[in-house]
Amino acid sequence: MKLVDEVEITVTAGNGGNGCIAFRREKFIPLGGPNGGDGGNGGDVWVQADENLNTLVDFRHETRFKAQRGENGMGSQMYGKAGEDRIIVVPVGTVVHNLGTDEIIGDLTEHGQRLLVAKGGVGGLGNMHFKSSVNRTPRRATSGTDGEERGLRLELKLLADVGLLGFPNAGKSTFVRAVSAATPKVADYPFTTLYPNLGVVSVEPGRSFVIADIPGLIEGAADGAGLGSLFLRHVQRTRLLLHLVDIAPMEGGIEATPAEQVRAIENELRKYDPAMLEKPRWLVLNKADLMFEDEARAMAESVVAELGWTQPWYLVSAIGREGTRPIMLAVQTFFDRMREDELEAAKDAAHASGDA
Repeated sequence: MKLVDEVEITVTAGNGGNGCIAFRREKFIPLGGPNGGDGGNGGDVWVQADENLNTLVDFRHETRFKAQRGENGMGSQMYGKAGEDRIIVVPVGTVVHNLGTDEIIGDLTEHGQRLLVAKGGVGGLGNMHFKSSVNRTPRRATSGTDGEERGLRLELKLLADVGLLGFPNAGKSTFVRAVSAATPKVADYPFTTLYPNLGVVSVEPGRSFVIADIPGLIEGAADGAGLGSLFLRHVQRTRLLLHLVDIAPMEGGIEATPAEQVRAIENELRKYDPAMLEKPRWLVLNKADLMFEDEARAMAESVVAELGWTQPWYLVSAIGREGTRPIMLAVQTFFDRMREDELEAAKDAAHASGDA
């Protein structure tokens, strides 16, 4: 299924029901007083995250969502029934923006998390509330208030542990196929990947992580060129970046050298969000199968030296699945240590609060 990652919708909460004007009418009770009940409150509109969804495509066909109106009050001091809430289900990783103010209302990052986006109207008061010593038969009630209405922009950011950086044709889709059960489309022309794909890498039972194959990057991406804005949006949430580089570019393809490709992408990350350069980023030099082994190793070491690269780096052939397993084991170890550090930090924080 093609990923639809941004849509605009309109939500309208239910109006409150009107208050009732009524009087007690019983045999042998000639002076029955007012007993008009209140109107029910209108239903709210909520956005709720569901891990079973992975796209916003359904919102291409339905863009208006309305909660139920509250019922009017009735005689005998009977309140109107409150309107039912409307729940809009979206994928985990959806950010909700207010179109009117361009502010972020909320960010849904966990399954079942809910966000109130439009509050229902309040039910009106029945005439039983307006009885007084000077007005025994009030013929006054109030109308329910209108529910809120607003335009929303839903923006989906994939929740992946590992994001793949790289120019078109760097071999990202092939790499994902090699290390996971995902089967993204692969071909020898730019922008084969038009929509992000997620693959689950299972190192062993109980130890796994999610890797994202995201559209390739070109210079000017931070300014909206190519598929860059889509790419950069999704890579923001990853905890580790694997920077794939083709060490044997074909004639007629990308003219930049491997080192120049790395620097170009670093520049786009810096322009879009400087914090992304602070993420752990490992270099993966791909397509080693297109060279003799010694030649490929020499080329890889030359690129690493030219960049002054200090983080981990690997030489692989994704299409031949050579060298990919050690990377996945290293990535899993990286996440295991990260979780241990987080647990240790949580324990220290708990002890500190207890001592205080």
